[in-house]
Amino acid sequence: MCRFIAYLGKPVMADELLIKPKNSLLSQSYHALESEMTVNGDGFGLGWYDKSIREEPGLFRSIRPAWNDENLIYNAAMIKSSCIFGHIRAATNGSVSIPNCHPFHYDRYLMMQNGGIKDFVKIKRAITNRLHDETFAWINGQTDTQYIFALFMTIVLEYEKQRPLPLADIKICFSRTFAEIEKMKEAAGLTSPSLYNMVLSDGRRMVATRYSTNPKEDTRSLHIARISEFYIGPKGHLRFKNDQEADNSVLIASEVLSKETGFWQEVPENSCVMVDADCNVTIEPMA
Repeated sequence: MCRFIAYLGKPVMADELLIKPKNSLLSQSYHALESEMTVNGDGFGLGWYDKSIREEPGLFRSIRPAWNDENLIYNAAMIKSSCIFGHIRAATNGSVSIPNCHPFHYDRYLMMQNGGIKDFVKIKRAITNRLHDETFAWINGQTDTQYIFALFMTIVLEYEKQRPLPLADIKICFSRTFAEIEKMKEAAGLTSPSLYNMVLSDGRRMVATRYSTNPKEDTRSLHIARISEFYIGPKGHLRFKNDQEADNSVLIASEVLSKETGFWQEVPENSCVMVDADCNVTIEPMA
């Protein structure tokens, strides 16, 4: 059910994250290690920011499997950014098409997900009815993720009419989004767990959630690493350098990219990770 990686920190080449590590996102597209579904071959997406050009992110998405796309391998070696998102898809809701490939962007925000809503079609109308005209018009695909993101952005825009959103309020918007969906599910008689491993960024900050409405029944893995810098060692092993006073880069990933101990931390169940513009990390429980 999809895999992703998100990076915020000192500018790095995209292939250093997505292609070169032994357990890279490319490798996970055909042999994921921390998922029951080991193959994620229904497309991929790469998102990144270059604030010297524009506030909105760049996007490169394809329906080809990541392991079989020369354009991904070539272009990832040409993209350098301080904020990079990578996603590989195992389709559940929606056809295999570019509009259904993560990540998605709305204005300056970039978002991707690993998870979803079982029987989403039974509450699709309810979510649609809750959206503002502009967030409804933004949807151009079929995935539950786009509808979740559109609902989230509806709530964000209601907040932003009052003031620019600090990270704590973005967390509240995620909580409200999940709570409103649960009310819609309850009204439709749906009881199966919904899974929201999501990452959002505006290119300067980053927020991630690891959330299941019933983590004892179903959940998804999520990990974080706080580092000063990293490099690719022999045989593709990712090596980290750590200076606690200079830790200014953050990795959030569905799966660890290396087995090096002391760097990767499992994000607790039903928690929110907030990374500010200086890459200070706060992890808090979500209601």
